Amino acid sequence: MRALRSVRSRLSVPLFPGTWTWLALVQVLIHSALGVAGLYDYGPPGSSLQSNIIAEWRKHFIVEEHMLEVDTTIMTPAPVFETSGHVARFADWMVKDLKTGEVLRADHLVKNVLEARLAGDKEVRGLAGAPPKEDDKKKKKKDKAKPTAVKLADEVVVEYETILAQLDNYSGPELGELCRKYNIRNPDTDNEVSEPQQFNLMFASSIGPTGQHPGFLRPETAQGHFLNFSRLLEFNNGRIPFASAQIGRSFRNEISPRAGLLRVREFTMAEIEHYVDPEDKRHERFSEVRDVELDLLDRHTQAAGSTKVTRMKIGDAVDKGIVANETLGYFLARINQFLIKIGINPTRLRFRQHMANEMAHYATDCWDAEIQNSYGWTECVGCADRAAYDLSVHSAKTGHPLVVRQALKEPIITEKLVAEFNKKTFGKTFGKDSAVIQNIVGGMDEALLSKLQGELAQGSTTVTSSDGREFKLTPDLLTIEKKTFKQSIREFTPNVIEPSFGLGRILYALLEHSFWSREQDVDRGVLSLPAVVAPTKVLIVPLSAKPEFVPLVREVSAKLRKAGIFSRVDDSNTSIGKRYARNDELGTPYGLTLDFASTQKGTMTLRERDTTGQLIGQIDEVIATVTELVNGTIDWAEACRRLPAYDGVQDVE
Repeated sequence: MRALRSVRSRLSVPLFPGTWTWLALVQVLIHSALGVAGLYDYGPPGSSLQSNIIAEWRKHFIVEEHMLEVDTTIMTPAPVFETSGHVARFADWMVKDLKTGEVLRADHLVKNVLEARLAGDKEVRGLAGAPPKEDDKKKKKKDKAKPTAVKLADEVVVEYETILAQLDNYSGPELGELCRKYNIRNPDTDNEVSEPQQFNLMFASSIGPTGQHPGFLRPETAQGHFLNFSRLLEFNNGRIPFASAQIGRSFRNEISPRAGLLRVREFTMAEIEHYVDPEDKRHERFSEVRDVELDLLDRHTQAAGSTKVTRMKIGDAVDKGIVANETLGYFLARINQFLIKIGINPTRLRFRQHMANEMAHYATDCWDAEIQNSYGWTECVGCADRAAYDLSVHSAKTGHPLVVRQALKEPIITEKLVAEFNKKTFGKTFGKDSAVIQNIVGGMDEALLSKLQGELAQGSTTVTSSDGREFKLTPDLLTIEKKTFKQSIREFTPNVIEPSFGLGRILYALLEHSFWSREQDVDRGVLSLPAVVAPTKVLIVPLSAKPEFVPLVREVSAKLRKAGIFSRVDDSNTSIGKRYARNDELGTPYGLTLDFASTQKGTMTLRERDTTGQLIGQIDEVIATVTELVNGTIDWAEACRRLPAYDGVQDVE
């Protein structure tokens, strides 16, 4: 693959989103649904591409990490999200155009306007690159402000860059202050905007014919994991660490869904909840990824107004405390490996640490895998150490302990003071105030109990309630003695490490990273998807429609099916070059050509998409080779060693 990338870089022309070739490809893969923003249908190639990404995700994480896969409900009763905090806090800041009423997401508005001003400044200074050529058929994009060539003062450029580096750290009121200070308006109308207001992103619904049970479409799959924790723990024989995983649909009522698949209202997520001992967040396989290098953008760099990444081994990042613990670091490395495996360009991938204001109050550490595309850097995977928050709040709400009980290798012997009330005299003396006094004494720590014990030894003591009432206690009512306790079981609430993948965003970024054109044919694109995710693995191309080719096509197709390889037959009456070209645009990595030599001598040619190189061999030999290529057990260089190059001349009598 590295060799193919180098060939492509020398002989290729990048294709920008917005060119007609790009738009034609995307329309084949993905269609806007029902004319409503933020909803998309996937066509056959797009659906297959997503399914293949999911299949590889399942192998990479669920199979290799022995995860427990679940499938929980999409429609969720309201109390679940009230308990988790989503009803109160799952919101974005929005502003309204004061004249038209158009709603905009506040942080995106600030980002787009400031980036446009910086782009205009670069244009004046002669630093801007050539913009991508837009097709006449392309509609006006409304999700970004149009750059205006105006030179900014150097100190203003620094201010804008600092704001953009820290943008995720601003609160709603702070975003409003930025809009006022820098005169940020709706770029489509040049109208002023309102103060930011919070907008809850969940879709509300009701359950049952009378609507007596309010509910929500889930905005994430995570809560289904937590509600099933006890069953999952039992399935895992009561042991941690372990992980649950789920792939499914989620829904968010986005304020202004734009940028194609990057911000939609219905999408597919793949989420992992890895349960770990809060006192031991090591990972048994961390040594396998310790030397994996990542591009890290930590919170301190962002706070300083910079977006410069640091290339670092994940082992060093954990050792230095940049990444909180081994388990979090392990998943960052595994996420990096997965994204590169499916075709994401590693030079356009970074891991950005959440700043203080954007990270949940309960979280220990959080990183986003961000992928660069034509819209900038986009979060595609979040990886957070959520501590014990989720399990704790659900346990407190239901009264059901979501804990792990772990037998200790050696019992822990402890001594502590214990308060005991004389049941015969205590209740008669204090009546309904008995419970108040018991709560006061029960809430005392060892030091206070020791003080109380000393006072009782002198004859009496006094305790005070929260409302100021005093109660006199004597040794005949209360005794405090030191007792020995033997603890054989340790009980604790596990912490959760959560990698969360937005598969639609990953798919879109993958299309951008893989799309290019050859210098000799710039009007036709090539989609260099790795075989592991390509919608169609092999194209079968019969050179002729004559009857003698029919049994050969059926034979080759059947053998590929038996090998588990998805193939298509293109027997249209266009030239073989055009047939290959249109399938190059759809990302088909290999092509098999059946010509007249195939009918006479049983040979077949094998074509590779990116290099257009061709090999030849006996049909069974070629099928065995392409099977290994698709399965990833050999590369194209090895295939070239196995099979001779095809000279373009049919060996016929």
